[in-house]
Amino acid sequence: MDKILFTPGPLTTSSAVKQKMMRDLGSRDTEFMEIIKDVLNGILKVSNLSKNDGWEAILMQGSGTFGIEAVVSSVIPSNGKLLIVSNGAYGKNMSKMCLIHHINHLELSFSENQIPNINRIIEILENDKSFTHLAVVHCETTTGILNPIKEIGNIAHNFGLEFIVDAMSSFGGIPINFDDCKIDYLISSSNKCIESVPGFSFIITKKELLLKNQANARTFSLDIFDQWKRMEKTGQFRFTPPIHSILAFHQALIELEQEGGVSFRAKRYSNNHNQLINGMKKIGFDTYIAPEYQSYIITTFLYPNIHLFDFQIMYKYLSERNIIIYPGKLTEVNTFRIGTIGKITYNDINKLLESIESYCNRLR
Repeated sequence: MDKILFTPGPLTTSSAVKQKMMRDLGSRDTEFMEIIKDVLNGILKVSNLSKNDGWEAILMQGSGTFGIEAVVSSVIPSNGKLLIVSNGAYGKNMSKMCLIHHINHLELSFSENQIPNINRIIEILENDKSFTHLAVVHCETTTGILNPIKEIGNIAHNFGLEFIVDAMSSFGGIPINFDDCKIDYLISSSNKCIESVPGFSFIITKKELLLKNQANARTFSLDIFDQWKRMEKTGQFRFTPPIHSILAFHQALIELEQEGGVSFRAKRYSNNHNQLINGMKKIGFDTYIAPEYQSYIITTFLYPNIHLFDFQIMYKYLSERNIIIYPGKLTEVNTFRIGTIGKITYNDINKLLESIESYCNRLR
């Protein structure tokens, strides 16, 4: 029996999505190439974008982090400089990528439970005119905090910077307006709010930016321009594609549309989150992030004031009941995380709450 994954991805998928992987296709099969074309158009459709308006979607083998590194290492010129607005582990990961690729950058760090200070970003850019790019994580999976990409994107635009958004945990589950947010590059992955399985990430950007930055790649396999150019020319990947993941993702896009699109999925996720928050408060759990900054994607909970509470024991208790949650990712505060995305229902949330309450009642 499959366990219910209350995680921010990989997450619980539908039977139909899983079933689509139960076949083999060649990487140069014409049927597979048509599916790739549908997937690329489907990704743009989720964003209310189209190739006719100059937008492109690029598939990149590997996890979401591969997609982030592909963009960071491909689009910033040798004389460029990246400002990374960070309030969690995934913002810090971008800084590590810059160090490895010898990219001039500054990581502007904020507390993990606070959104970035807009005035501080403006101050940095006013005092240093050498920045060419700005990057931020939309929903920081470290905590579940939701960063204000519209405000930050407009700052980037006003200073003439290209704006990079890590939308790993938000794309497909939170409505994103590219024009309002002034997004130049958005990166997400197959195993998040689209509700498919791991295997690839994808990048959304404009053709004019791909052409402008075509000579900036610092790696061979993560070159997003070459990946896009080959796909445009041949309809194929440069290297072995994750065929079964793409077949599953194709089905997941169909199911997203059948659900009513991003706005309807967002409503379901939000309902899941509200049900979770209300139930956890009744049991005795407080959230780490203030409600005004909290996303409905994943929520970080503080350890409760219950004698003998042990997360690892609770984790095992839940796992034995086919429920999986996430440990915390903070170093200074004891926390754990619960995701409310994926193919989960009201009854699934109830089962989770009942199981957590049962474990806590045993301690009491």
